Amino acid sequence: MELKKLFMAFFITTTVVTFVYPSFGQKNIDDEPLVNLGRDMDAVKAISPASQDYNLDLLENLPTKYKMYIGTCMNTMESDFRNCNADVIEEILTKKPVSRECCMKVVKAGKKCYMEIRKVMFQFYQLKRFASQVSFRTNEVWDRCSTEVESPSSSHY
Repeated sequence: MELKKLFMAFFITTTVVTFVYPSFGQKNIDDEPLVNLGRDMDAVKAISPASQDYNLDLLENLPTKYKMYIGTCMNTMESDFRNCNADVIEEILTKKPVSRECCMKVVKAGKKCYMEIRKVMFQFYQLKRFASQVSFRTNEVWDRCSTEVESPSSSHY
């Protein structure tokens, strides 16, 4: 009978603690990469004719003023936008930090531009499956880059 009471007390305590502190039994998935470098990332970057059609259709259906705004944002990030953009997406998905030079371009564009570009990019066929998971990480990259750019002694490459 004592063993039964002990078990019930343990069970009730565990249940109460789990409801009060649900994170005790959960792994922090924000620390895990969404995609591993290498083959997984190569698969994300792959473009098929169908995905290319999807992406073009997506872009064609954006409001004209919004397309112009996004274009201006990309131009603000200068001529190396494509490489820097790919690096930023890679950091969001794999947690591999972008260079300080890329961070400088991101910060130069401004947070609103940066966030809008990310919003469009994660609507693309190859990336849309991650759209619901990247909001926090998109902000993390912005925060890291803006902090790094503001700190002249930082030399992360």
